[in-house]
Amino acid sequence: MARYELKLPKMGESVAEATITSWVKEVGETIDIDDTVVEVATDKVDSEVPSEVEGTLVEILFEKDAVVQVGETIAIIETEGEEGATVDAPKKEEVKPETVAAVEKTVEVAKETVATTIDTSSSDRFYSPLVKSIAQTEGISVEELETIKGTGKEGRVTKNDILSYLENRGSQPTVAAPASTEKKSVPQSAPTPVSLSGQDEIIEMSRMGKLISKHMVDSIQTSAHVQSFIEIDVTNIVNWRNKVKNAYQQREGEKLTFTPIFMQAVASTIKKHPMINISVDGDKIIKRGNVNLGMAAALPDGNLIVPVIKNADMLNLVGMTKQVNDLAGRARANKLKPDEIQGGTYTVTNVGSFGSITGTPIINQPQVAILALGAIVKKPAVIETPEGDFIGIRHKMIVSHSYDHRVVNGALGGMFIKTLKEILESWDVNQDF
Repeated sequence: MARYELKLPKMGESVAEATITSWVKEVGETIDIDDTVVEVATDKVDSEVPSEVEGTLVEILFEKDAVVQVGETIAIIETEGEEGATVDAPKKEEVKPETVAAVEKTVEVAKETVATTIDTSSSDRFYSPLVKSIAQTEGISVEELETIKGTGKEGRVTKNDILSYLENRGSQPTVAAPASTEKKSVPQSAPTPVSLSGQDEIIEMSRMGKLISKHMVDSIQTSAHVQSFIEIDVTNIVNWRNKVKNAYQQREGEKLTFTPIFMQAVASTIKKHPMINISVDGDKIIKRGNVNLGMAAALPDGNLIVPVIKNADMLNLVGMTKQVNDLAGRARANKLKPDEIQGGTYTVTNVGSFGSITGTPIINQPQVAILALGAIVKKPAVIETPEGDFIGIRHKMIVSHSYDHRVVNGALGGMFIKTLKEILESWDVNQDF
């Protein structure tokens, strides 16, 4: 028999770790090649880890909700022979009795530690077993643990964080820190209870729902949101699309929607106003070299995901259409790769797809602006001509621009959508595609 180490595979250049969401296979189960063994999640994308060998799952090295680094062994599969990436199991004679005893003692200690740590399953934050063990030993409740500011990746509480907190905590234990100790992410010690009637139903938030909720609250607490609005006459674009959409689909094999047209215009506008394509890092501004457009897409379960069109300013309309259709389709099918929802520098959301004439979207951190496209509606409008002004029916769209007033002033925020208006309203109805 041989042992195959199932490792967390690389899921993108910028993805270093993933959270185990569920084990599809249990210890003792037979596994075929390409069988899904475990499901993992990185930010908003869920992925499956398949087996490359046939065998039996004999050991699971990480429990559900554990955060695992890319390349780490997460399970052991026992196989026949020396197929694939299997490695020989260690020979019994090479293992010293004292080593076995030490390992068994370590396992027992680990089991005792896990059994006595506090339950943080109701929290949106991740806590390592060591941190939970220290909290249990020192009598720190989950509520109090939530108030500790973390310096680890994504604000996680490290060993040093909790030890430093204990040094300043004093000898008198508390259930929750006073609200004034930390403005951000401080829960109420005694939240107002929600009354329930016999007709009410309790629905547990999904993992993605919790992530989105936290991301939105963090954005509001981080950025000073300001909105500017402008109405754009898109009659030329509507007429042009109606004229060419059938021929476009026949030639390119793609449906031509309004989205790629607007996305291409946004990318061109960003090139004219590059200081909207920035991020804030403390007291520093990072001017992004690439224009990577996030495209908010609604999922069948009602949640939202934002795939990113990389180097959007380099794409012509055909290339943009293919990117938009591909990412939107795979987003709905939950087949996006982790890298495809990261690295965005500016986001566009189409609130008009649900009939809304406008909206005030929340900035997608660490970006500093987001654009909302309203529904295209027919309106009576004044048409200016050399012969005078006339009233006519035009296709209009209201665009809302939310931006971070810490670094984007009203002039830039307003000029951005004014430029977008000029680009869209000057659309040539006689152009080819």
